[in-house]
Amino acid sequence: MSKLAQRAAELRRLLDHHNYQYYVEDKPEISDKEFDRLLKELEELEAAHPELATPDSPTRRVGGQPIDGFKTVHHRIPMLSIGKAFSADELREFDGRVRKALGKQPVEYVVELKIDGVAVSLTYTDGLLTLGATRGSGKAGDDITENLKTVRGVPLRLHTDAPPKSFEARGEVYMSKADFARLNEEVAARGEERYANPRNLSSGSLKQLDSRLTAKRRLRLFSYSVGSLEGTTLRTHLEALALLREYGFPVNPEIRSFDSIDEVIAYCDSWSEKRFDLPYETDGMVIKVNDFEQQRRLGATNKEPRWATAYKFEAEQAITTIREIKVEVGKYGELTPVAHFDPPVQLCGTTVSRATLHNAAQIEQKDIRVGDSVIVVKRGEIIPHVEQSLPEARNGKEKVFQFSKKCPACGAATAREPAAPTPSCTNTAACPAQLQGRLESFAKRERMNIEGLGEAIAEQLVEAKLVETVADIYRLKLDQLVALDRMGKKSAQNLLDEIEKSKTCGLARLLAGLSIYGVGETMATLLAEAFPSIDLLLAATKDELAGIKGFGPKRAESIYTFFHSPAGERMVSDLRAAGVKLTEDVKAKPTVGPLVGKTVVATGVLKNYSRKDIEDVVVRHGGKAAGSVSKKTDYVVAGEDAGSKLDKARQLGVPVLTEQEFARLIGAS
Repeated sequence: MSKLAQRAAELRRLLDHHNYQYYVEDKPEISDKEFDRLLKELEELEAAHPELATPDSPTRRVGGQPIDGFKTVHHRIPMLSIGKAFSADELREFDGRVRKALGKQPVEYVVELKIDGVAVSLTYTDGLLTLGATRGSGKAGDDITENLKTVRGVPLRLHTDAPPKSFEARGEVYMSKADFARLNEEVAARGEERYANPRNLSSGSLKQLDSRLTAKRRLRLFSYSVGSLEGTTLRTHLEALALLREYGFPVNPEIRSFDSIDEVIAYCDSWSEKRFDLPYETDGMVIKVNDFEQQRRLGATNKEPRWATAYKFEAEQAITTIREIKVEVGKYGELTPVAHFDPPVQLCGTTVSRATLHNAAQIEQKDIRVGDSVIVVKRGEIIPHVEQSLPEARNGKEKVFQFSKKCPACGAATAREPAAPTPSCTNTAACPAQLQGRLESFAKRERMNIEGLGEAIAEQLVEAKLVETVADIYRLKLDQLVALDRMGKKSAQNLLDEIEKSKTCGLARLLAGLSIYGVGETMATLLAEAFPSIDLLLAATKDELAGIKGFGPKRAESIYTFFHSPAGERMVSDLRAAGVKLTEDVKAKPTVGPLVGKTVVATGVLKNYSRKDIEDVVVRHGGKAAGSVSKKTDYVVAGEDAGSKLDKARQLGVPVLTEQEFARLIGAS
């Protein structure tokens, strides 16, 4: 072996060792800087001598070339979801069902933290990682092998000299609270919208077509079970966890086994407060029957195993006082009341000082007043929400909240339409808050994807009167941006580059970004499919617009009025002059499948999909993603804390699907 080959092998050994010490043993032996130095040396060595690279080289963790899309792969053993228990009584009911089915056999339970992440499958052939996949429908998922190779806790080769022919590990990919906070600080510094929570960010990171972007997210893994396995017999879940540790997988250390359900309940309760001190998010506990033969006897339903359940922690709540209600102005002029708390409260490990009250109708319905004591909860442990006021705690000093007759941003008159839930600013053309909201909406990732054009920069552009419409961003000059606060020459040039890049996004994303009332991403896609150029769209009559499935006269009127107003005509002219792409490359729609021609509404806090994911999937499968429930709705996908949309679906008899049922429906197409 040459000296270069020896050095490459030594670097791989060192990097694997230190990676294991950091991500599995949690006992780092060198600094991050030293680790990066070793990795860079190996990268340069392999770049100069490609013959020295190996399939399990640590350099694979930095990501490779972008791909066009994800292939669908089928799980050899289905990745079922787990049933939920929300109280000690429900855990005892679960225990009763288990013991009844097993007769007089003693039962041992294994209890683990339920990591709030993304479930994945990792398949190894002769010890080498050959396939990584999402859970997907449970029966089939996406091949995300290259992205999973960037997750530092995932062994690229099993730590054994005698690997099984085939081995499948299952686990949860997650992001630590510290890394999540770091990323949010970075996007906030660029003036972009912060990410909502670590789980959604982890899910989105694993769906990147460019694995180099995934690598930057510093995702981690906890492995929790073995899937398919050849050549080795395991008798218990605890043996499986021990084998995972032996093979180099990180396994959560907070795992205990108990013989009685009362001990299980006591252990679960012990984590109701301690969980907030963990460096990662967890939303419950998982309880499993330890013995595999007993698991086999208990079996599973079509949805979930009978030998396991997830105990969900109660939503945390706190009582505080509404010090004041401030009004924010949206991109359409809508006035949104926001409650500010005194004192701020701690919920799910974060400090909550404010929460939206949504609209005037909700304030009136819940009788929320300035000075009220209120109960605040975090729905889905993500969104702060004023659950209710406490009228019995009033002392007579509370004040009924009244919207001002003038816009807080521009001083123009406000008005409330009879059917509107809240008043709006009438100064559509010149209200700075509305323009700022439209700029932020235009720049969002799912629209024109202008990185760096977030709240802080949008506010400065409006204050400096550098823009009067969103089209004006294409006229910005370097010296104008450099003059803004905290904007250096490099940052200014980066923003100009992003603005230039956005010109190629296409008509659908442009339409979604123009803040046309009633036209979000889904409707913009349908509109661009029906009229794949701006000229065809401008030539369309109101009746032709209304004829698009799901549009109707009201939305058609909104679109027609927007483009045929003086402001709309000027907008199109300015965009055309700037060289923005005003056409759409329309793909053929599927003609068969379970969602073709179906209307789907998503509601509640979703765990495995973002709301946007659901809508994209529906559209890709030939359906329509709607925002409200009606008699024409075919399915409602309901997550946790689903509210009025779920109630209406039940009233109308619309089929309601869980996320897992929705995933299975898509998998069957």
